[in-house]
Amino acid sequence: MPRAIRLYVHYVDAFNTVIGKIMMYVIFVLMAILLLAAIGRNVFNWSLLWTVETAQFTMTGYYLVGGAYSLLLNSHVRMDLLYGSWSRRKQGVTDALTDTLLIFYLVVLLIGAVSSIDYALEYDQVSRSAWGPPMAPIKIIMGTGILLMLLQSISTFFKDLGIAFNRPIVEENTHE
Repeated sequence: MPRAIRLYVHYVDAFNTVIGKIMMYVIFVLMAILLLAAIGRNVFNWSLLWTVETAQFTMTGYYLVGGAYSLLLNSHVRMDLLYGSWSRRKQGVTDALTDTLLIFYLVVLLIGAVSSIDYALEYDQVSRSAWGPPMAPIKIIMGTGILLMLLQSISTFFKDLGIAFNRPIVEENTHE
């Protein structure tokens, strides 16, 4: 593979590894929000309108921004009916084809996300809940997660293409 592709794969994988490891700790933020909600409601009889929606936003950011790292680690769910018995090269060809579909899907999703972010910023969109927080921050986080997933999908495509042509770009399981 050309040096530019190898550099792309290296830097995208390294960046998503850092972001993914940081995002692992967001689960503790989510736990703190839910704990505060439970204690506030049951011990102090507080009505914390913001906690449920904040927990939802936190979870959304957690799985969308962390999705690229999950793809990097190859830990997404895969239907393995025949795949496991195929040669590594045939797996690479199949993965490269499915990566192409994933990239197309993520491009469409990113176009929609950019449009949604633009709308939220232009019209100061707020949630329709009783709390009514602005929607732009979570939409920006979601768009960022989709972008990271797209970049990682392209990196994965290049790696699978290398396997399909018996010229692997990186060693297997280097990011675990």
